Amino acid sequence: MASKMMVFCGSDDPQKAFPPFMLGSGALATEMDVTMFFTMTGLNIIRKGGAEKIALPGAPKTLPEFLKVVQDGGAKLIACSAAFPIVGIGEDDLIDGVECGGVASFVIGAEEADVVLTFC
Repeated sequence: MASKMMVFCGSDDPQKAFPPFMLGSGALATEMDVTMFFTMTGLNIIRKGGAEKIALPGAPKTLPEFLKVVQDGGAKLIACSAAFPIVGIGEDDLIDGVECGGVASFVIGAEEADVVLTFC
């Protein structure tokens, strides 16, 4: 059975938004199962058109490119529905391929994961 990585993405600040994708894509390359949980302003990363607005000079890829890498690699992306009213978005605002889940989705995923990373 492959090792599992759970990544908590809680910010759209470029310094905090890029590392989850760098590490997640690396984990996928080593055949780990990766789940990325987005909450608070981290939801802006998976908002339609949101990743295009977040840039980090010198990064090896753009955020939209990293999103494609992790999605093509089979990462599971979960949007925290409990934070939707805080950020002012709904399920229809999310990019294709994102699942919605609550706090329990993260807790259960973290409990089952071999590695848990948090970026807030």
